[in-house]
Amino acid sequence: MYINITQNETGNNKGSSGQLVTYLEKENRLAEKLNQPEYWFNQEGNNIQPYDVRYTIDNNIAKLSKDETKFFLINISPSEKEISYLKEQYGEDGAKQQLKQYANQVMNDYALNFKRTNINSNKDLVYFGKLENHRYYTYKDEEVKNGHAKKGDQKPGEQMHVQIIVSRKDASNSIKLSPLNNSRGKNQAHSLKVGQFDRVAFKQATEKRFDKMFSYERELKETFKYANTLKHGDYGQRLEMKEKQKEEQITKQERQQSHQQRSIFDTLLGKGSEKDMPNIPEDRKRKKRPDQSQGLGM
Repeated sequence: MYINITQNETGNNKGSSGQLVTYLEKENRLAEKLNQPEYWFNQEGNNIQPYDVRYTIDNNIAKLSKDETKFFLINISPSEKEISYLKEQYGEDGAKQQLKQYANQVMNDYALNFKRTNINSNKDLVYFGKLENHRYYTYKDEEVKNGHAKKGDQKPGEQMHVQIIVSRKDASNSIKLSPLNNSRGKNQAHSLKVGQFDRVAFKQATEKRFDKMFSYERELKETFKYANTLKHGDYGQRLEMKEKQKEEQITKQERQQSHQQRSIFDTLLGKGSEKDMPNIPEDRKRKKRPDQSQGLGM
């Protein structure tokens, strides 16, 4: 699970959100012709129009100066494995609805991570989510630079993700909330004033949220902790993490071999069917006893 918080995918976030809302409507400009648009959503509804998004975000800016940030963009991007898992469990349309529900729960974790009085859940935030089914190549991608793809072409593979615009101000339009501040309680007075937002803790919380919601068995190499350690840890920490990953892989292989052996054993004892007998040659399977009457002239 990849979750990233930025100021604005299209540039300035110190003015209107209109440019970003329009940008995130790019798939709908084609989908509307097919009568299959993806509407905006939040904890209150699933059929929110883009003009309502822009109006609400742009009018939730009390006492913010001209040069202050007005909103942030949160990118929630499951891995291909996670998307495939959701589709296997819930089907194509069901996976979309489940991902939207998960996104709302992510915003619960977002609210709680500030550790601010009166900011207790997603109901205390002003935000809107937009599910996108694809990603598209930009001029920054190596495939475009190398001439293997064109700007605007769809990227291959499972690319379903959610983009969320969240207001800098809370639902009461009185409290400033910034997920990009670096305060983690080192200066208690400052933290109480602006709120502390630990981005590492936030990403770990949202990962655990996904696993719990969908009974997803996450391997070590899929975890944020694994990726973060390999990127930011010292040599000893990186080495230890790689050793743990190897141990997990060995244990997984041993478990799979044990399961296969049990399946074969159960089948031989008559507890399974022949289709459960992998790698057993045909001539070793139980043969039908010949008719004793054959060859006796009866």
